[in-house]
Amino acid sequence: MTNAVMNTDIESILTAHANKDLLRLITCGSVDDGKSTLIGRLLFDSKQIFEDQLASVQRDSKKWGTTGDQADLALLVDGLQSEREQGITIDVAYRFFSTPTRKYIIADTPGHEQYTRNMATGASTADLAIILIDARKGVQAQTQRHSFIASLLGIRQVVVAVNKMDLVKYDQTVFLDIEAAYQEFAKGLGFQSISVLPVSALEGDGILHASSHMPWFTGPTLMDALEGATPGSMGHPVQAGENDHGFRLPIQYVNRLSSDFRGFSGTVASGTLSVGDQIQILPSMRESEVTGLITQSGEADTAVTGEAVTVTLATEIDISRGDVMVRTGQGQSPHTLDAFEADVVWMSDQRLITGRQYDIKLASQTVGASVESLAFQYDINTLDTQPSETLALNDIGRARWRLARPIVFERYEAVPALGSFVIIDRVSNLTVGAGMISAPITGILGDQATNVVWHEHRISKVKRAEQKSQRPAILWFTGLSGAGKSSVANALELALYQRGHHSYLLDGDNVRHGLNRDLGFSDEDRVENIRRIGEVAKLMADSGLVVLSAFISPFRTDRDMVRALMDEGEFIEIYVKASLETCESRDPKGLYKKARSGEIKHFTGIDSPYEPPSAPELVLDTEKLSIEACVDELIRFLKGADILR
Repeated sequence: MTNAVMNTDIESILTAHANKDLLRLITCGSVDDGKSTLIGRLLFDSKQIFEDQLASVQRDSKKWGTTGDQADLALLVDGLQSEREQGITIDVAYRFFSTPTRKYIIADTPGHEQYTRNMATGASTADLAIILIDARKGVQAQTQRHSFIASLLGIRQVVVAVNKMDLVKYDQTVFLDIEAAYQEFAKGLGFQSISVLPVSALEGDGILHASSHMPWFTGPTLMDALEGATPGSMGHPVQAGENDHGFRLPIQYVNRLSSDFRGFSGTVASGTLSVGDQIQILPSMRESEVTGLITQSGEADTAVTGEAVTVTLATEIDISRGDVMVRTGQGQSPHTLDAFEADVVWMSDQRLITGRQYDIKLASQTVGASVESLAFQYDINTLDTQPSETLALNDIGRARWRLARPIVFERYEAVPALGSFVIIDRVSNLTVGAGMISAPITGILGDQATNVVWHEHRISKVKRAEQKSQRPAILWFTGLSGAGKSSVANALELALYQRGHHSYLLDGDNVRHGLNRDLGFSDEDRVENIRRIGEVAKLMADSGLVVLSAFISPFRTDRDMVRALMDEGEFIEIYVKASLETCESRDPKGLYKKARSGEIKHFTGIDSPYEPPSAPELVLDTEKLSIEACVDELIRFLKGADILR
């Protein structure tokens, strides 16, 4: 055979491989159901493991394995040392393999409840889910939770692998009972296809070949089920030029290769775009014509869903990261609003609290947001909904979100890339949740609210403050009840008055007599209490005043929420420090005594937490300093910060 013929054969093989369908799938279910072992068996039986990999697994099995003398195939996937030590999966592991007809990317996700967020990550790009069930245990709570999350994330094809059939002696009755239980549970999940198969990942029964131990089962093997699944996006085939929702391109990057070139780069979220098409940029509504498309393969005439592309335009228009490009004349545009409802999977030990400020990242857009209310929480056991005021770790509920500004979005089921977002804690910068948009909120609380604009005054707050020989500021006194916040703030107010400065004291008790008398002392009400006070304090500072705010304000994120309202250097956090024992011994209002006896619920320091400031501008230790000494410290600080002039 000549080199030319050999090269032609290799090229044809590579071309055929490149043109194979790609199916993305995820394994999920409860802990110890055998997900990693199943993937290892699938790779081993389909001859996707190199000899050196197998030798390494056989060697490591002697140290980490849990299968006796057999090679522990789970070690092919569980690569972290902590995973091998504990015999569990912690992080998402991706493996690639192929058959003569199809390519696969398979994600092995953790079963432990504390790692549910990792499972949601793996499910977000999958076309099919393999739900594992231990034949000895049946359907577990985590099986139900993972199935529900898969459904929320748009997966419509499910293969239920009833694993470890060897440990129940391949009993048909056990399998049929589990099949019936799962089918009953999954009725309300909206799956388009559910295949329930009996397998033994350890022994290889029902994986690539039918099992001689289970002649009573005449259905497909696991590989047969995968080969017959539908590849594409969210369980639906995607073909060039076919999309009901039109072209959507979130702009990720403005590409300036040279002074003569400006392109707009991103990954096509849906639809197609061709050279010569008319486009519109949201939210600015500016329009232009496409003059060029550059993909990974070079210049192209068309870009399709899932393809990374750089677009050049006929006219110079202002486009930046976070904008969305659509094709004109193709039906309804995405929503550009400041409110929506979304299903939320909560992933943090700290509960979701309505009113608290978070950041959300949707496609290439990042914006401040808060939950106005929770419509309901899902019961994963019954799939019913129930009222709730908060979400804890691994809870799933539907929330109404209010955004700091309008953004461009779609319903998740229409365009997942523009309908999904992550929720970020502003203090820790950690991802605390994931959301899937279910509906826009329009009307007076949605699009019309964007017509409410801030009116600038002819006299600025700086001018007002200069008239008073001071700089506007909010002095935020925080600390336990009895620490001395109000006492110090009252004494400072008097000292400022005597020096000719203009200030106003906002006291926690006084505010609750009027503005906030409708609020209680739950975590949610505490957040709303501080939010309202922050807005009032901001208006007072805008008038040029030095505002003294004396509130327990137990949560760091809520104090940071007020800080974010102000200009740089205008929010001064003052930690009035005293131990719980000292505060309780002072107990000027008798509140600690009532809290200890159960007469008062949700009392900070007793049955509700207090989070001390992590980096306050000033600390006043009232166990060591008198009120007069605290005021002297404050005056020195305010002069040094150029607040008092």
